Amino acid sequence: MSDNALHDSFFALHHGLPRQGPGSDTTTRRLLALSGRLPERPRVLDLGCGPGRSALLLAAEAGAEVTAVDTHEPFLAELREAAAARGLDGAVRTLNADMRALPFADGSFDLVWAESSVFVLGFDRALAEWRRLLAPGGTLVLTECVWTTGEPGPAARAFWEEHYALRTVAGNAAAAVAAGYHVLGTVPQPESDWDEYYVPLAAHADAADTTVPGMAEAVAGTRAEIALRREHGSDYGYAGFVLRAADPRWPTRPETEADAAAVRRVVATAFGSEEAPSATEADLVDALRRDDAWLPGLSYVAEAPDGTVAAHALITRCLVDGVPAAALAPVSVAPAHQRTGAGQAVVRAVLDAARLRGERLVLVLGHPEYYPRFGFVRASEYGIKPGFEVPDEAMMALVLDASVPVPRGTLVYPAPFGV
Repeated sequence: MSDNALHDSFFALHHGLPRQGPGSDTTTRRLLALSGRLPERPRVLDLGCGPGRSALLLAAEAGAEVTAVDTHEPFLAELREAAAARGLDGAVRTLNADMRALPFADGSFDLVWAESSVFVLGFDRALAEWRRLLAPGGTLVLTECVWTTGEPGPAARAFWEEHYALRTVAGNAAAAVAAGYHVLGTVPQPESDWDEYYVPLAAHADAADTTVPGMAEAVAGTRAEIALRREHGSDYGYAGFVLRAADPRWPTRPETEADAAAVRRVVATAFGSEEAPSATEADLVDALRRDDAWLPGLSYVAEAPDGTVAAHALITRCLVDGVPAAALAPVSVAPAHQRTGAGQAVVRAVLDAARLRGERLVLVLGHPEYYPRFGFVRASEYGIKPGFEVPDEAMMALVLDASVPVPRGTLVYPAPFGV
């Protein structure tokens, strides 16, 4: 039997399926929401689009101009037909091309989207090669198979070691940060996303004509994969990653002991002025350094082009009904660098660092028009309230790990905050 016969049989099994991998419209919408504010008519590149379920949703609900890429022309024909039927043919352009050799100029897209297709390149190669396609402030959205336990069983491990190397969500998030991205959010996909793919695929396998060259092998492989999921699905799953390339103008890093004086100066002038610095917040940072609430590695600075400290952001330990959480405060930008992106860069960097060290929930008391851009929502939506009076919209929460329950109850700040 030739490789071409097996290849053709594989695609034949997948013709007419709504999806070519685990997913759902609900998950697509969650990923889109995490992508943040997009231009009025965003330019979207959908890589490995298959028959285009996501491309159609992005065109219809985000008002996007979608370039949908796949190597299998019959899938693209399905997409063109579906787009025309929905009146979206002017918003969806198809291209038969290999995602390993994309013919697009740098900065061509506001959103690069790849559901269930990044395995063609591998997660790390995709991060490296697709970054150039993003316009400034652009977002990369990927879904990828991941380990959901630190100790997967031998059957699942043997299968994936043969077919594709998996990491955990945390491992992929760390790889993304190392590659120069900020993690805007991760989405663990529910079991129902697998059902949307495997239930119709199993029906196709049952109805397949196994006398066709290559079809018996394709059906056997499909059934083995579905059986593995049924028996060992607790070991692995799919997850979405919403990433944004870091702003190269503002390098960020953890503070060092040598930064203490510069950080104090930035905090004092940010909450006062160059002429009249305020000691209150600067004293708070110094007090937190001496407190048990201090979390090593979660005091971050952004550097100006001359190497001086331009901005600072701090995360320390707090409690929600006795459960450990993290508090973002204060965030400070030197007056000369305010409204330049330095503050956003340092906040995103310290949130990445918190995510990578395993923090699950971050709280902030701040401006309700500023912090939602990082994914914060009203803390009261999770049943969290501080033990003092503040406007409801000013007390916000960001869930970094959606795989565990969010604690409810009263937020207690460290003692140096004096509240």
